[in-house]
Formats: sequence, C-alpha cells, structure tokens
Amino acid sequence: MKRSVFTLLLSLAASAVLTAQVMPAQSGRLTVGGYGEVALTRNFYSDNVYRYSHPADYKNDPSHGRFDIPHAVIYLGYDFGKGWTMQTEIEFEHTGTGSAVEKEFTEAGEWETEIEKGGEVELEQFWIQKSFAPQFNVRFGHIVVPVGGLNNAHEPLNFFTVYRPEGEYTILPSTWHDTGISLWGRAGDWRYEALVIAGLDAFMFDRDHFVKNGAGSPYEFKVANQLGFAARIDNHSVENLRLSLSGFYGRSMHNSYPNDMWNTRYADIKGHTLIGAFDFAYTGKYLIVRGNADYGYLSDASTISTVKRNLTSNNAPYKKTPVGQSAMAAGMEAGYDLLHLFARVKDREQKLYLFGRYEYYDPYMPAADQPDYPYTDKHRIAVGFNWLPVPQIAVKAEYSHRFLPSQYNNEPSISLGIAYMGFFNR
Repeated sequence: MKRSVFTLLLSLAASAVLTAQVMPAQSGRLTVGGYGEVALTRNFYSDNVYRYSHPADYKNDPSHGRFDIPHAVIYLGYDFGKGWTMQTEIEFEHTGTGSAVEKEFTEAGEWETEIEKGGEVELEQFWIQKSFAPQFNVRFGHIVVPVGGLNNAHEPLNFFTVYRPEGEYTILPSTWHDTGISLWGRAGDWRYEALVIAGLDAFMFDRDHFVKNGAGSPYEFKVANQLGFAARIDNHSVENLRLSLSGFYGRSMHNSYPNDMWNTRYADIKGHTLIGAFDFAYTGKYLIVRGNADYGYLSDASTISTVKRNLTSNNAPYKKTPVGQSAMAAGMEAGYDLLHLFARVKDREQKLYLFGRYEYYDPYMPAADQPDYPYTDKHRIAVGFNWLPVPQIAVKAEYSHRFLPSQYNNEPSISLGIAYMGFFNR
C-alpha cells in the first residue's frame, strides 16, 4: 500500500514535468500548488479513554501535548486545451501512511490488516473535466463533495482556528472526497453543483462521529452497491457575501463488502441518510465572518446499531459503537484586522486578525429506543489571532475551551500553528 501510493505520487509528478517539457506552447497550462499545516497543542484535561465513563477519577489528571502536521497537500493540474482539464490533489495526513484491510478467503475468511504507521496518504482529487460553457461543466473521477462549509473551503487559510472547525469536522467526512460524476456551472451571481457518487457505508458510522467515516473505505477499492446524491448552490448577489445551501441523500445499508444482501432478515433496512447544510462567508476589507449550520438524519439507526454490534465479525473493519438517529453542528467565527488601525504599518498586505469562534455540536442524538451518551453534546469557544505576513501564510494562536454537561470535565487547550496555501507557478 505504502509503496504503491508513493509510486503514484512520483509518477504524477514526473508526468507533469514531462508534459510541461513536451508541450510548453501555452503559459499557465501546468498548475502546481498546495497547502500545509503545522500544529502544536497542550490539552489541559485527561487523555484517558475512560474519562467520560468515570469522569471523577480523571478530573485531576496531568495535561498532555500533541504535535502534528494535520495536512500537507500537493496540487497538480493541467489544461489540455479545447475545454479539457485535469486536477489531482495528493494529501499526506499526520506525516503517515495508510493501511489496507483484506478478507482472505483462502484462510477461512479471516480479516487481515497491515499497519505500518498512523496517518494516511490519500489521493483526494483526480478528475478530468470538460467545460462546454461557464454555465455547464462535467467532471469525472475522484471529486471533493462540497456538502457543508468546511468541505467547500477546507484549506487552512479559510478558517481562523489552528485545526479545522470542530463541529463539521466531527460529524461529516472531511475532506469528503469520492469517485463519481459532477455537473457544475456559474451564471451571474449563482453557482451550482450536482454530484452522483458512491454511497456511504452504514457499518462505518459510529457514536462519536455520526457518518464521518462512512465515506472512507478500508479496502483497496470503494464499495458502491448503493449510490449517493449531493448538491450545492451558492449565491453572490450581495457584495463580499456568499450564501450557500448543500445536501446529500443516499441509502447506506447494504453498502458493505462482501455484499450483505444475503441476510434477508434485514433486507428491508435501507439506512436512508440525509444531510442538509447552510453556510455563509462575508469577506470585507477588515472584517471576515463565517458560519455554518448542519443537520443529519439516519433512518433505522437502532437496527443498524444492533447489526453492527452483533452480526459483524469481531475483526471486521467496522465500527461497533451505536450510531444515533441524527446529529447536528452549528458555528460562527469572526475576525477583525487590527493592523489597519496603525498608520505606521506601510505593508498593507500584512494582516493581523483578532478572532473568536463559537460552535455547538452533537454527533449522537439517539432514537427513543437507544441509550443516551450525554458527553457527545458539546459547546466550544476559541479566541486568538491570525498573523498573515504575506497573503499565502498564516501564523495562528488560540485558546479553546470545550464545555460538556455538568457531570463531565471541561476541556481547555492552547494551540499554535503555521499554515500556507497557494499556487507556485502563478
């Protein structure tokens, strides 16, 4: 797995360079870019796995630190002419490599997993596009699914916090990417996108993340026994303001491997999955405000939780914790550039945003016959600053505090980070 991914990366890079050498006629046909983040955090709460089931026992535990490179991404794109373009996005998460799971039919159907290091290397985008007009474009391949504000703008200079906004990042796949077909276009102040992709897998849903893991695959292919349908529409009628609606629908049950439709007892369980999201962004000269509200619903959640717990093999790569009937996340952040207040600052490209963020999220809202886990209900605030010495780089610092129900311990932390995003040949 590791070798094949790095071979793919080197092949893409070599092909892009060779293409640029063989076909240099038009300037700007090759696009190279990317983004990356470094994050340093001290968490002033326990990291014990039982801190929610026995909170009093871990109230006075020492703090713990985590240093990470959450994402490092390379973009490679090319314009072939006549409306044909391609785009790739290769992402290294947490500096690591991925793992693969296989079901060995020659060994009594055992599940085998090989893990070399935590983290992932993923091909998040690989699509070929034909543009017929600004109002109508077709993409085919591996595509970012722009449901929610974070998936639509997941690069680190599109949010103030050191890490990605926690609510959406908890309940939705992020970055949500899948293989399928996308139709999109822009007319006047409106932009639309409609996608047909591989469906989500209900066996990968869980208590602490709702459907977040359902878009991934532990195999060397993506199961597509069921299809998913996503859409997004953006409006730019008001200057500096974008208003957006997005959503997803698909059946998530019986989208596993091997195909579980043989189990006639649960053949009628569909696992209808619906997600609706609203997000906005105001980008003024000195003030930036962003916000989101997301709601997800899963039918048959109680039955799916039972099937996951009782009918899947103990070593199968599925989530055993129950999944709730619904989940939600809502948040808002605002940042104000302080540097423009000082007349002596001559470099007007520099920015120093003082920001605040508030969010509420709950990845597990149970059906009436499901147990409750109150600790999943969280409020979070973050305050800090973003210094942009140049438009492509941000130095970030924040203090954050998660507020849990009264029977649990709150979770404060401080974080420092630095991030970049941009294109290198523009």
